[in-house]
Amino acid sequence: MNNKKTRDIPLFTFLCGCLLLMSCNPAEKTDTGPNGPEFVSSSSVETVRAQIAKLPTNDVWWNVYGEDQAWNFKNLHRFMPTVNVYRQGQVRLLVERPLAAISAEIVDTPIGSVAFKAFLDSKESKTMGLVVLHKGDIVFEHYPRQQPYEKPIFWSVTKVMVSALVGILEDRDQVDVSQPISRYIPALLSSDFATISVRNLLDMATGLNCPEEYIDHASCYYQYSTTIGDGYWTEKSGQSPYSMIASLKPGMNRPQGEEFQYSGVNTFILSWLVEELMGMPFQDALSKEVWQNIGAEGDAALLAPRYGVPNTHGGLLAQLRDVARFGLLYTPSYHKVTDRKIISDRIVGLIRNDGNPNLWQKARAANMLPNDFSHSVYQWDAIYSNHDFYKGGWAGQGLLVNPDKDIVAVFTGYAIDAQESQPDLLPILRQVLNNVFSNQ
Repeated sequence: MNNKKTRDIPLFTFLCGCLLLMSCNPAEKTDTGPNGPEFVSSSSVETVRAQIAKLPTNDVWWNVYGEDQAWNFKNLHRFMPTVNVYRQGQVRLLVERPLAAISAEIVDTPIGSVAFKAFLDSKESKTMGLVVLHKGDIVFEHYPRQQPYEKPIFWSVTKVMVSALVGILEDRDQVDVSQPISRYIPALLSSDFATISVRNLLDMATGLNCPEEYIDHASCYYQYSTTIGDGYWTEKSGQSPYSMIASLKPGMNRPQGEEFQYSGVNTFILSWLVEELMGMPFQDALSKEVWQNIGAEGDAALLAPRYGVPNTHGGLLAQLRDVARFGLLYTPSYHKVTDRKIISDRIVGLIRNDGNPNLWQKARAANMLPNDFSHSVYQWDAIYSNHDFYKGGWAGQGLLVNPDKDIVAVFTGYAIDAQESQPDLLPILRQVLNNVFSNQ
């Protein structure tokens, strides 16, 4: 679900293919010194001042494109408030085991058939960074448009971190996802969300008339987005997403559980659920349950423009390697980053096999889905027939996990225009992984 303008209709333009891995020779990285890669500053003092001066004054900061958007994505912490997600303990180092076949794999792109790494380095590609793990080892890592240490925004990839925490609480019998959300958040009893089950919030199947919408500023969704600082807000905007949602009555489009309809409001309510059950802000819950237990290289952060409330539907800022560590929790190689199983086999199996068959009937009948699309579930955009799990973020971010093949891929990017007419990395990446790992 990548379109910031109309994300109620997911961008499933993906080609068929089987997920797997990538690699690059260490020589392809930054030149190394005696103590490892030499530090390269990502922005000069002058550049920082110039870029911040270019930020829109009568619109939201993300409504720019091209290289200005790329800079904003990588430098959000310089001009917007964030809240910390804390690491702890020793870094769990990831072994580098580069597979040159990934760089050399010939792929079909808008510039013709070229080697994969050559495409990433081309002017057509807007990928900023890409990391691929196989069996917990780094088999491909390349940063054509960012530094490895930078922490770009991952937008909606954040959503599966929310669902991960709900799954953890579910395993502890602290939440029954078949129950209405108001059982756990009494403040919602007066809203139209009162009778919506936790599971239908997880699956984006509430039936409520509040789809993702960034053009109509009077819409239900945009009003929510201003309260959390994702939309353009003024002095007249609502002050709290909690009180706004607690009084929200958008009405029903259809019965819950019948059709997929993307909305970050659902994700925020799920993060509110986590806060209620754990008695702490969401960023602290994420620190406690995940980030402090995966040997992360750095702290992460969540965008929190208004009153310190984290944008849980799309505000994660993190290094690519650390997002890959999170992805490993869904694979057999979780032990490379943690001594205990954080994401249970039950949750992995549920994501793999337990999608609601009703949600995509209309789209399937209209031939709007890739041939190998199976279902969406628990905030994941797509589960494919080869058991790839995929969650996308607006304008070029993505997390791809295949538990069966023990693969994780994480990438960042940016959009060149409002139509996002840059090449979509996902189908190209899946083509590479399918071909390189066809025997696995």
